[in-house]
This record gives sequence, C-alpha cells and structure tokens, in this order.
Amino acid sequence: METFTGLRMWQFERLLKAVRERGGNGPGGGRPWCLPLADRVLLVAVYYRTNVTMRQLAPLFGVSPATVCRVIQRLRPLLAIEPATRPVDAVERLWIVDGTLIPVRDRRTGASSRNYRFSANVQVIIDADTKLVVAAAWPVPGNTADARAWRDSGLAAICEGVTMLADGAYINTGLVVPHRKRQGRALLPGEEDDNAEHRRVRARVEHAFARMKHFKILRDCRQRGDGLHHAVQAVAHMHNLALAT
Repeated sequence: METFTGLRMWQFERLLKAVRERGGNGPGGGRPWCLPLADRVLLVAVYYRTNVTMRQLAPLFGVSPATVCRVIQRLRPLLAIEPATRPVDAVERLWIVDGTLIPVRDRRTGASSRNYRFSANVQVIIDADTKLVVAAAWPVPGNTADARAWRDSGLAAICEGVTMLADGAYINTGLVVPHRKRQGRALLPGEEDDNAEHRRVRARVEHAFARMKHFKILRDCRQRGDGLHHAVQAVAHMHNLALAT
C-alpha cells in the first residue's frame, strides 16, 4: 500500500471514507462496477503516484484500459482536498504561498515556461506550522507571472487576516516578501537578518512541493482539460493524509 500510494493502510482508509461520503458508490442503479469502491480508489491513487499509462495499469487490476479510464474520470473529483475556509485564529496563523510549474501535455492548459518545458503554473498555500496544504488554485499557463497568477487565483478571499509569506515575485500583492535592494542603497543589517529568517521559513513550501511531486502525475501530466486541476487537488489531499499522525 505505502509503496504504490504513499499512504499507510489507515491513511488510505480515511481517503476511502472521504470518497464514499462524497458519493463514490453513485446513486445506485445501472450497470455495476466490476471493482469494489476500495479497489477503484486504490486504482486512482496508484495512477497518480506512479503515472503509468492506463494500458499498463489495467492488467494489475484485471480490467480493461477503458474501465481504468472510466474509473479515473468518475472518482478524480471525489479525491480532492477539502475546500479551505478562513481559520478562526487567523491572526496567529502563518501561511506560505508559492507557484510551482507542472509539465503538461495539454496545449490548452500550459505554455512554454522558464523550465524549458510546456507547463502550467499552480499556486499552492501551505500552513507554515503543520506543512499541510491549505488550498491550491486552478492551473494557469506556465508563462504567467506568480503575482498575476495569485491575483487571478481567488485564493486571497480565504487569507484575509492571515499573515501570508511569499518570495520576491509577489511584490505589490500585499503579501510579506523579502526586503529588496535599491539602486545605490544596500540592505540594512536588520533587513538582512529578516531576509535570512524569511528564507528559512519560506523553504517549507519548497519542501511541500518536493513531497507532492513524489506523485509522478505532477512531473508529467497527460490528463487533458480539468484533469490537471483534479490531480493537484487529489495529490494535495493525499499529501495531507501522508503527513497525518
């Protein structure tokens, strides 16, 4: 279980419970699925974790590639992370936002980006204390600047009253960014210390990205349309479950 999904058994059971409560078994009636719900959720989790093709995945579960495709299409919205809400203790919270580039095959979703690949930019917020993903925005073309992607993401609504940390790409967005050097003026000693602490804390979002990209779907997404969005949301959910104790 942990090798192919990144989740321990009890963590997978929590994921299965969430999918079941969201209607994973469907309204009933019609042709029944050839796999039980647990196997279908496992199939989707393995697909996101390994990024093998549907033709390769089908023999592992004893079904056809068409069935694998239908299972993924049906369940992928149900694996999404819970919608974020403004925390009660917002004043005491510290969140970090950053964008990550995810290579995609869909030309309508991505664009040629600074990583020299056709990618999409996804804005992700994590909690600095727990390192859990709070929210992830809808993907935008990879050549979109982080500041613009943030403004267009709609995530600012859930961050009101929360201290938001970001890197220098988010200048003039109202977020806490590092001090900048001005022409003819070096940083003051106190500002250098502030920037060092800023880098130390903000590195946690990079660590979160590294853990999320253990799910290889985020290294080369072959899904089209809203498939990348659903993949990011599902991976964020499983990432949070994997960090749970």
